[in-house]
Amino acid sequence: MKIAQFISSVLLTCGIAFNTSTASASPIPADAQTGGFAIGCQSWTFNRFSVLEAIDKTAAAGGKVIEFYPGQKFSAEHPDWKFDHNASDEMIAAVQAKLKADGIIAVNYGVVGIPADEAGARKVFEFAKKLNLYGITTESVESIDTIEKLVKEYDIRVGFHDHQRQAENPGYKMWDPNYVLSVLKDRDPRIGSCADLGHWAQSGLKPVDCLKILEGHIISVHLHDMNSFAADAHDIPCGTGVCDIAGVLDELKRQNFAGNISIEYEYNWDNSVVDAAQAVGFVRGHGAK
Repeated sequence: MKIAQFISSVLLTCGIAFNTSTASASPIPADAQTGGFAIGCQSWTFNRFSVLEAIDKTAAAGGKVIEFYPGQKFSAEHPDWKFDHNASDEMIAAVQAKLKADGIIAVNYGVVGIPADEAGARKVFEFAKKLNLYGITTESVESIDTIEKLVKEYDIRVGFHDHQRQAENPGYKMWDPNYVLSVLKDRDPRIGSCADLGHWAQSGLKPVDCLKILEGHIISVHLHDMNSFAADAHDIPCGTGVCDIAGVLDELKRQNFAGNISIEYEYNWDNSVVDAAQAVGFVRGHGAK
């Protein structure tokens, strides 16, 4: 089956007509919130599955939003088709149809490299615009000038992501919230931090402390709870680890955080829907206090 035929079948299954129109980026709607936050899954949680399956699994976990990552296979039937900012309008339409059918809102995309050349960077922003995303996640500090120009043009936020401290690569600085803050200084306020709680913990940092350092600059959150502060720590069910998720949620609320929280469960890869659902339940329950 050719790509056009397959996508047509997806659209028919979802009962949605093909539409290539784009929309301007906008705030995340209030009805996408659970416990006071727009929480759902980073599709990387389901990276052993396709993007269409990741949308289904996010819905099954009780999430209302999703963050895509570049290069996920498009469907179980066609794992060689990749979904990213090079996707055709037909592929994007099929993903939009699946989102609508499952009641999920796409809100973010990353971690994606954004080139310094404007033409290459614009492809990422155009993709985000077509999906009406709230934000883009990157670590491309070297492209900050181009990013700032396009943030102003497209009114789409960009969050700088942190991976963990790299002992073998002392030049890597994104793990340090103070360095990220220095990158954001004097930049457009729509440029901020994608706060990855798990990588902060793996760097020996307390997430609540990091959030306070970056106050007013949090664009999005990658939600993890970890079994320790060690470099080899791994995800465990939300609320049972060292990340102080209750404290994180309280701090985000204090900062009037309005971005997305993406559950990024990097453990139990084949059967993580229950773990993701537990995270959604934790946020819902904490919000009800």
